[in-house]
Amino acid sequence: MRYGVVGGSAAGAAVFAVALALPAAAQSRTPATPAEMVAAYDALADTILGANKTERKLVLAILAATYAHAKAELGRARQALKAGDTAAAKAAVENVAAAVAQLGTEGDNAVAGVRKRLLEGGHHANSEGEAQGIYDPGYVVVTKAAKQAFLDSSRALAMLARDPKADALEAEWKKVTAAWAKHVAPAR
Repeated sequence: MRYGVVGGSAAGAAVFAVALALPAAAQSRTPATPAEMVAAYDALADTILGANKTERKLVLAILAATYAHAKAELGRARQALKAGDTAAAKAAVENVAAAVAQLGTEGDNAVAGVRKRLLEGGHHANSEGEAQGIYDPGYVVVTKAAKQAFLDSSRALAMLARDPKADALEAEWKKVTAAWAKHVAPAR
């Protein structure tokens, strides 16, 4: 086959004919992406990056609300212990334990469902940290070390709820506040 019929197809011949018709200057320039498309893509990048910041702020708000709930339940437990109301103290300490567990898991089961959905969609808030073993998949603020500290305290509080004692409660709460101050408060 001669004279540029590409692959013997009519389409190939048409491409060749168009290429011959273009001026030499146009053939040497790389086509630029239209400015409007670049601007739209840049706006999309702002939105994506903004969503990541918003996710972090929302998770921090969830953690702060959960910590406040744990402190309120701690107050109820203290009052019940002072009053000698063992049943109320047990319930309040159980609630403290549940809230502290939620600190370790960055929320309750409803939040975990959202995190799972994001992961299934390919979103990893801390992909670099996950690769380094610092974060569990999908976690935004709570590191593996923080998770372990909160879950250890949650287990200890749950055990304490069987027979609550004020001194043991205060000792375990100090561990919770230390974990909060070390792992979460600096992220705020």
